[in-house]
Amino acid sequence: MQKLLIDENLSPSLVEQANAKGFVCSHVNHLGLAGLKDWELKATILEGDWTFITNNGTDFRGPAKHPGSHGVYAGITLHAGLICIDAPGGLNLERQKRLFDLILTNLKEEGDLINQVLEVVLLEDGFVRLTRYGMPK
Repeated sequence: MQKLLIDENLSPSLVEQANAKGFVCSHVNHLGLAGLKDWELKATILEGDWTFITNNGTDFRGPAKHPGSHGVYAGITLHAGLICIDAPGGLNLERQKRLFDLILTNLKEEGDLINQVLEVVLLEDGFVRLTRYGMPK
């Protein structure tokens, strides 16, 4: 069963959205991890076999052009997946819920993200780009 962990920079209300669709989901705040630095979350994410969801993609995967070269996930050979969300103009709750629904649909249709990253970008024209790629390559 794929487990989703949502970073503190995203709404805790997304947990209910995931649970309603049959996912096991928690939020960093619910685990008492609020305020920890990104690198301090690494052990919990890996040991708990969590697929991590954040809008701090660069902090976790490194630069978009060279994923895995830097960041919290650099050098990790096995992980349950990373989901990076980005939106010009920010991520209000409505945008978060819309993008999260697309993420959940993608996970149901395409399966888990073992050693993969799912990039979810809300484009300026309102369309959404979802991209999966391996990390490590």
